[in-house]
Amino acid sequence: MASEPSTQSRVMFQAGDKTEEPAHRKLGKLTVKYNRKDLQRRLDIEEWIDGQLHLLFDCEEEEIPELEIDIDELLELTDEGQRTRLQELLQECRKPKEDFINGLLYRIKGLRKMSGPLKK
Repeated sequence: MASEPSTQSRVMFQAGDKTEEPAHRKLGKLTVKYNRKDLQRRLDIEEWIDGQLHLLFDCEEEEIPELEIDIDELLELTDEGQRTRLQELLQECRKPKEDFINGLLYRIKGLRKMSGPLKK
């Protein structure tokens, strides 16, 4: 068998092109579904929230009470509902929180609600 190289089987890999194409398609859907500026604005707001919570609770990240401020949930509420919800979430905070609430409500004005993840 070693003397007849033409009878040995060959292995060909063609999957390389097929695997890259779906990943490219997913990226295309993501950029169409979510505007890059909206994503950046939302990220900036979340970072601002994180920094403000450190100041409000005056402690390290590990010591901040379990607190989740859901921007999409707030966007579904009226202006007064947003303010009430934030006051409920921040009831454990002993520092004045009106500046934080006003700042957050100002920042989320005009922000659009994001839909859930894409389903296949």
